[in-house]
Parts: sequence; structure tokens; C-alpha cells
Amino acid sequence: MDSAELKERVRELRAEGRSPKEIARALKVPPSAVAPLVRAIAAENAGGGDDREAELIGCWMSVGWSNGLGVDPARGWTDEAPDAEGGKVSVLVVRRHNWDKLTVVGCLADVYCTGIKHIIGPDVVDERELRRFREFFFSDYKGFQEVPVELARHLVFGADDYARSLGVESHEEFGQISDVLGGWEGPSAITFGRRGRPYYVPDTYDDPQKVVHILRRKLSYDEFDYDI
Repeated sequence: MDSAELKERVRELRAEGRSPKEIARALKVPPSAVAPLVRAIAAENAGGGDDREAELIGCWMSVGWSNGLGVDPARGWTDEAPDAEGGKVSVLVVRRHNWDKLTVVGCLADVYCTGIKHIIGPDVVDERELRRFREFFFSDYKGFQEVPVELARHLVFGADDYARSLGVESHEEFGQISDVLGGWEGPSAITFGRRGRPYYVPDTYDDPQKVVHILRRKLSYDEFDYDI
């Protein structure tokens, strides 16, 4: 199957609602070969006509998102509490579903090492439900702030790319948030890792030894830090 045929098959399977990992399994190709095609297709769909992006209602991110990261100052992105605990960043994106309903998708990103950890949604809610859900979604943080969707794209897609560069595959439902965020080509204006170095802190559902083994395929022990 050449690249054009692969892209067309990915397009067909995405239209059926398949996740990137499901597509990779169906086509018997690595997930890393599918992810950039999913993004390219999302960018094409954002171009206009009946497939253009739904109206963006809002985009929010947990404060402390920049802690430990390098951020291009030319972008003008600010963190309202840069000294808050960093490493794990939650992102919530909301678009118009219809005249009185909204589509909500959220994710947890490990920006120091393993990329996208969890996906919530997409769910369809009204404005009152959105306010309640947003408070719950960010309840484990010092606070949250509204951010440009471009910042969210650079952080989410960039964290995913960074994890892939370390050998860690994206969350199997990554397409759910990438569809709502919209198209992105990169590279990211954010430098990931804690002060430029991979730093692994296990998540609740991780197999820590497995993750360290994956990192060791790419890096020597003195090239990353971990806390397990």
C-alpha cells in the first residue's frame, strides 16, 4: 500500500469513528505511521465547507502548565501561576454542538515524559453542565485559566510528539481530542521535559517498570530522570 492509499484508508476508518490505534491494528501498520495522517486529515477538514471546524466556545488549561518547560517568549503565552506544581497539565476544549448544546473534550498530558495520559469525552452538555464539569475537571489544581486554542494545540500535540520521540505511544483515544483541537503541523513552540530532560513520574494506571524499559530503548540511564 503506497502513502496515498494508506491516507485514504485512514480517512475512511476515521469517518467510521475508529481511534488511531484501532486504525493501525486494522491496517497492520505502526501507530506512529497513522498519527500524522490523522492530523493531516483533521487539518484538511478544517479548511472549509461542510467539514469546517465547529465554533470554538472556550479553551482552558490548569495553571502551572509552564513549570519546567521552555516556551517561546515571542508567542506571548502566560501562565497565571507559573510556580504551581508542574508536569501534569489538564486541557479542556469546548466547541458548539448545536444552538443550545456544547461538545466538551478534556485530556491529561504528562509534559515531562509520557504525553497524553487520559481522555475525557467528547460529551455533549449545556452551559450549566459545562460550568459544573469545568470546576470538577480542574479541582485537583491550584486553578485554571482560559488560553488560546493555539497554545493548547502546541502543548497537547507537542507533548504527544515528545513522548513518541521517547518511544511512548499516544493514548488510544488521542484522536478524540485532536479532532476538537483542530489541525496542527508543528513543530511545537514549547520545549518539553523537566528543564529539557525526560522526567518520569508514574501515573495511577501505569506499569512503571514497563515505561522505564521503553525509555531505556532510546536513552541511557543518565539521560532521563524518574521517580518510582
